[in-house]
Amino acid sequence: MSNPAPALTRSLTLRSVVLFGLAYMAPIIVLGTYGVVADSTHGSVPTAYLLALGAMLFTAHSYGKMAAAHPVAGSSYTYVRRSIDSRIGFLVGWATLLDYFFLPMVIWLIGGAYLQAEFPSVPFWVWIIAFITVTTALNIRGIKTAERVNDLLMVFQVLVVGIFALLCLRHVFQHQGAQGLVSVTPFANHATSFAGISAGAAIAAYSFLGFDAVTTLTEETIEPQRTIPRAILLTALLGGGIFIVVAYATQLAHPGYTFTDPSSAAFEIAKDIGGDLFSSLFLAGLIVAQFASGIAAQASTSRLLYAMGRDSVLPRKIFGRIHPKYHTPALNILLAGAVGLIALRLNVATSTSFINFGAFTAFTFVNLSVIATYIRERRAGRRPALWSYVLLPAIGAVVDVWLLFHLDSKALTLGLAWLAVGVCYLVFLTKGFRKAPPEMTFDEEAAPAAEPQSVR
Repeated sequence: MSNPAPALTRSLTLRSVVLFGLAYMAPIIVLGTYGVVADSTHGSVPTAYLLALGAMLFTAHSYGKMAAAHPVAGSSYTYVRRSIDSRIGFLVGWATLLDYFFLPMVIWLIGGAYLQAEFPSVPFWVWIIAFITVTTALNIRGIKTAERVNDLLMVFQVLVVGIFALLCLRHVFQHQGAQGLVSVTPFANHATSFAGISAGAAIAAYSFLGFDAVTTLTEETIEPQRTIPRAILLTALLGGGIFIVVAYATQLAHPGYTFTDPSSAAFEIAKDIGGDLFSSLFLAGLIVAQFASGIAAQASTSRLLYAMGRDSVLPRKIFGRIHPKYHTPALNILLAGAVGLIALRLNVATSTSFINFGAFTAFTFVNLSVIATYIRERRAGRRPALWSYVLLPAIGAVVDVWLLFHLDSKALTLGLAWLAVGVCYLVFLTKGFRKAPPEMTFDEEAAPAAEPQSVR
């Protein structure tokens, strides 16, 4: 008898998945973008993050619903094709590739920029190659190897963020006493406006990109129908809680929104509250965050490509393969690393433009997928809760469309151009829309009682 084909291994617990999602989000990013958000909100950063958290929770709710209904890899691509239409699902997956494909590149690009600023004598390309090589090797070795490294990096990252917040509070206590630690000024001041808070929330929402990425680990998670929905909400809540607390402490320590350079405001504040030693530690925390986030982002990219390759939407012999020894989609991981080399020719602003279009397109259609599921269930004679399957997803979809259309013109142009290429490929794939894109039966759904493989 022939040996069974290699498959993904179920080994991740709720804790593992949540930590993976938090690493993807990179909690320290609240400090990386602090100055820009402070400038937009006129010194009301925690309010912007509070509004962004509320907005993201609607979409997180929808992701949880769809993850429970369809416990397989593929995230928004799978949810839309199964609940709305396979062709629309393909286009959502194509748009999502912008997010997944280019996010690791942006992560490595930011990390390389920080390191080059600190060590200008080392060529920029050295840092990019180093990031890609180490991250790719860890991900090919397997999700458990990446998980163990990720745990250590997350501990250090959270430690740096925690020390930063505590030093901010100490700074306030030394100058204002205990009464200065409790104030509404960080949330609202004389310059605060709804327009400013909305603009800041649109920027702050980018910090949450990644809570949805845990759905790509569905087929490697124990009890995914129960674990993944909980992990999605916990990742969004914990990440949002960290963002709000750190933004509050930082806003207390540095009232207002005036900085020498808003893009590096956190370095300025770190030096004020902790001196040169802490500013060096803060730099180390930022680099660790970029490395941990890169591991999670590259892993998620490879799983999305695997889902599309397994369906033969992308060439199956390339994208649908699992490494026989490590049980990982090794070719997809290598491809994600190769795309990262584009960072040598792009800047952060241009790269980020790709990401935002794909992310908010996916968020919008996942919310619509829940509404489509409600309609299908009603036709089948079942009565799912109206508030849970229609009201909350509708609010989430409206918010996501609002964010999508508040992207800059470059993001919209690049995103629409990428989508146009996807439409052309879909026309070829479906022979002029005369047939649906290829589909397949997911083996793990068909045989839920199969004996799990051993954890390495």
